[in-house]
Amino acid sequence: MRRSTLCYIEKEGKLLLLFRNKKENDPNEGKWIGIGGGIEDGETPEECVVREVREETGLTLTAYHYHGIVKFVSESWEDEEMHLFSASGFEGELASCCDEGELSWIDKDKVMSLPMWEGDRYFLGALLQGKERINMQLVYEGKGPDEHLKEVIEENE
Repeated sequence: MRRSTLCYIEKEGKLLLLFRNKKENDPNEGKWIGIGGGIEDGETPEECVVREVREETGLTLTAYHYHGIVKFVSESWEDEEMHLFSASGFEGELASCCDEGELSWIDKDKVMSLPMWEGDRYFLGALLQGKERINMQLVYEGKGPDEHLKEVIEENE
């Protein structure tokens, strides 16, 4: 199972998002996502999110919150366990470019209208509503462009 992190950084009523448009064969191409990536061997989710944010944005997180785990189950790709974070504090200057796409500060009230994965709307919606703990499983079915969200299972602790 793939393990990853995803972070939504907030500043002045906006979220920092990444529009994926630079990598070849990118399953996220044309979608807006948070900042994150794969957890390396021996790395904690917290270490990963700090590293990924620094690599992709040039920013160093100083205040962040761990919300929980979102599990992705799909016929098309390896199952994934994604550790979800939000951040309200950082240092440094935003990088002028990112290898994976374009970084933009987006008004929070406009975020949900952007092109994104169908399942992302569930955990991002919960995050925007101020939910402290977010644990869910997103089950996709179909393959390639015909893939769609079949089921959302919210898990309570």
